Amino acid sequence: MSDEAGAAALSDTFRRFADVVPLMLWRSDQHGHAVHHNECWLEFTGRSLAEELGQGWRKGLHPEDFDRHARIVAKALEAREPFTVEFRLRRHDGVYRWLLDTARPLVEEGEFLGYLGSCFDITDRKHAEEHIEHALAEKEALLAEVYHRVRNNLQVMVSLIGLYGRAAPDACRGSFEALGQRVRAIALVQQHLHEAPHIASIDLRDYLRRLASGLGQLRRAGRIGVQVNGTGNGLVEPRTANALGMIVAEIVAECLDATAETVACSIAITIEAPADEPITVAVVSNVTDVAEPNRPNVPKLGPRLIAAYAAQAEIVASGEATPTDPLLLRLPQPRAGSDA
Repeated sequence: MSDEAGAAALSDTFRRFADVVPLMLWRSDQHGHAVHHNECWLEFTGRSLAEELGQGWRKGLHPEDFDRHARIVAKALEAREPFTVEFRLRRHDGVYRWLLDTARPLVEEGEFLGYLGSCFDITDRKHAEEHIEHALAEKEALLAEVYHRVRNNLQVMVSLIGLYGRAAPDACRGSFEALGQRVRAIALVQQHLHEAPHIASIDLRDYLRRLASGLGQLRRAGRIGVQVNGTGNGLVEPRTANALGMIVAEIVAECLDATAETVACSIAITIEAPADEPITVAVVSNVTDVAEPNRPNVPKLGPRLIAAYAAQAEIVASGEATPTDPLLLRLPQPRAGSDA
């Protein structure tokens, strides 16, 4: 049957219905050849029905979309399955517009008769998506630049601390060494924040596991172990993740400062993230009472630093991180508009 004969075979009822519907409609035969385009379609393309029948309408497809569209339609036609495809079609004024084409197979008494499809103009949506993608790319580039600057500055600080430490009196060198180790830990926290798959909403469990592994190798490799356990999926904002990273790094540092180089330290972190409730984190260090610190000249600033880190991110902190009095951290609810 020719394209013209197929178009003529359509019922007058379908024609009247299709032509008054305020969206672009089309119908094909069992071979995928167009046998009708409604008035809305013809107004969009500025072409006659005779020009659009069969494969004629494909002359308006954007060259970059031609082959992709053909592959999708051919696959659906072979399986006689519904399909959805986005493509650009030339409008009557010569401008290409993005269309979302949704088609369903027509079957009567078990016989496949072709497809009935409808098209929506989604150009504005596509432009918005492109704008968002461009903005995200710029944001990622800016974050990468900020991270590299912070990392370089921290490396300079570590070098300066090392130089001053080596020139300082023996009684002060332990403090300089402890300060340098903490700056290295800060750099490690920033590195793992930067490497998070989704910077706006960070998987707390994955982040702390990766950070703990890095902290375990940063100093006294093989003699520090950090276990992360718990239930639920904890997603947090960057400021919360940063504060938690600094708190964990400080507990690790306190553990190492308080024990001899041959002693193995272990720290347990338990995350509880119930649905629709604030996330809580419990931290326990195996170091309790140490009569003689590993480095006696190093001031014990851990509790004050932990309180400061927690306050910066509005984390409610209590406890001493001991087995009998775990450090309990109650995280703030995500702010409005956050993905977390």
